[in-house]
Amino acid sequence: MTKRNQNDSSNIIPFPGLEKRLLEKGLESLQGKKFSDAIQLFEDAKELDPESSDIHIGLVLAYFEAGALKKAKNLAKSMLQEGIGDYFEIVDLYLMIMVQLHEYGEIAATIEALLQEREIPKDKLEHFAKMLHFSRRMAEGSPDPAAEEQLREEYRDKELNLLSYQDPKEQVLLLAKLANINIRPYLEELKSYLISEEGHPFLKTMIINILKEQEYDKPVTVKKLGMNEEFIPSALHDVHDHKQLRAIEAAVKDKLEHEDPVLLENIIALLQRQFFLLYPFKLQPDQPDLWAAAYHLVGCSFYGMDGDPGDMAGQYGVVEDTLEASRIFIGKIEEISYPNI
Repeated sequence: MTKRNQNDSSNIIPFPGLEKRLLEKGLESLQGKKFSDAIQLFEDAKELDPESSDIHIGLVLAYFEAGALKKAKNLAKSMLQEGIGDYFEIVDLYLMIMVQLHEYGEIAATIEALLQEREIPKDKLEHFAKMLHFSRRMAEGSPDPAAEEQLREEYRDKELNLLSYQDPKEQVLLLAKLANINIRPYLEELKSYLISEEGHPFLKTMIINILKEQEYDKPVTVKKLGMNEEFIPSALHDVHDHKQLRAIEAAVKDKLEHEDPVLLENIIALLQRQFFLLYPFKLQPDQPDLWAAAYHLVGCSFYGMDGDPGDMAGQYGVVEDTLEASRIFIGKIEEISYPNI
């Protein structure tokens, strides 16, 4: 296997599509309520791809959830000014933030300008009309708790209809909001999504994690990546703390910690990303050395390094044919590592 010069920083090449991986990790952190981590990940991704609407939206949500409402508002406003992302989707985010900031006069002015200057889609007309009505009442200056609650309800009472969303990004945003409310009214729909063929593994992980966090203690069936099993969410391990994952990491670390720490770091990032997609399943067969060899081999290919399957199988003491099957499975997961948004 070709080794890189560890002292030559010019040889350190980020994995292909690093900005998308940072975006994915940012969404994981956001969904796991690690808002500071999410902000840093989204900001790093934004430096690599400053035009990505997905990264911008992730950062707006991370600021919002962390309580940095002014930053969230300013970023959403700059997206509108620069034409980043779907205009009406960003307007909705912008208005949601201003609701939390109690900036009712600005909400009314924004919607009034929208009605004058833009051709609003029919499915959003009622929503914006309600927003304008309630924000005008609040902007008049006399406290009106009922109007304020109605304004907030505009963002809480949407039906899920997850499979009807054409844009997976909308599904991610909706599930991020669900983490902060009681999901019991949506249980049947969420269960249906978990067993659907069309459901994305990333979103299914988000749903399972929400059910776990809300201590749902009834069995649910999950289908993903060709696997089908029943789980009790409240009894599951943490999404980022998997026994099999730790064993595979340890096996790779034993081989690469001193030989190639940069490659090791990126393989571990790949492992953590894929285990998020796998959750709550584990890799089969349950042989950490086999999967360590397979991830080592895939990591080498990402860096354009010579990784010989026979040599790798020998290093880890595994069967070469089984190693190839594991490598192919890892490749299939990587192809769907993030919704195509």
